[in-house]
Amino acid sequence: MDSTKSTDEAAINIAELKSAEGKAPATHDVITKATPNPSGRAKRGIAIFDFVLRICALVAALAATSTMGTTDQTLPFFTQFFQFQASYDDLPTFTYFVVANAIVSGYLVLSLPFSIVCIVRPRAAGARLLLLIFDIVFVAFTIAAAASSAAIVYLAHNGNSNTNWLAICQQFGDFCQQVSGAVVASFVASVVLIFLVLLSAVALRRH
Repeated sequence: MDSTKSTDEAAINIAELKSAEGKAPATHDVITKATPNPSGRAKRGIAIFDFVLRICALVAALAATSTMGTTDQTLPFFTQFFQFQASYDDLPTFTYFVVANAIVSGYLVLSLPFSIVCIVRPRAAGARLLLLIFDIVFVAFTIAAAASSAAIVYLAHNGNSNTNWLAICQQFGDFCQQVSGAVVASFVASVVLIFLVLLSAVALRRH
């Protein structure tokens, strides 16, 4: 009877070992699947940062557009028939500045859904590549507008004695302050767009 009992216990132990061996790979698979992918997490973090930067660039571009577009000053010590007035649309460079920054603002609004797609699907290389191409284009567009307007603002502040261009900021102080602020905001938008280009390049490099 003891031999029969020993045989039964040996059979039970063998069955338990086989059962444990059969379940071990399944447990390993569950652990492997539950382990988060660090690369995917990093790409999602880059995409979230990209979205935040796009909002910052949008705010800066809108501020530049609205500030320059509402710039207008009339000197108060002249009669209504004889006035000195300074407005942004008196200069084609400032008009271009307003149009360029308005277009950049529109692009940044349209790019937000693509940035959200990159957050939801961090491995979507197509949306990221599209954003990279358009970001490069609008970086050049924004810098061109800001740089050309900065040259006019410099002349307004300092003039140019060689060409007999007088500095007008002593008389039109408010006008010069507004256009200077608009140019600074546009340069901020340009810098943020450059960071967006670098982020997109890093995200694509990780693919």
